[in-house]
Amino acid sequence: MMHNTMGFGGHWLFALLWVVILLPPFWKVFTKAGFSGWLSLLILVPMVNLIVLYVVAFTDWPALGGDTGSTPSHPGNGR
Repeated sequence: MMHNTMGFGGHWLFALLWVVILLPPFWKVFTKAGFSGWLSLLILVPMVNLIVLYVVAFTDWPALGGDTGSTPSHPGNGR
């Protein structure tokens, strides 16, 4: 009789490891963009994660002050 070495506990350990690997980069990106870091928890929900990525990609980022221009402004360059 063969035993499953992963077992029930192993599955949850793998899921927890995946969460620990996946969440910190999204948390950092969302906070740098000016959104709440808690938004990164929605990345774990299937289909909702795609909606979140599209919303973040195509809305004005609060960290940029709502500036959607493609030309970066440099203070002090006299223009």
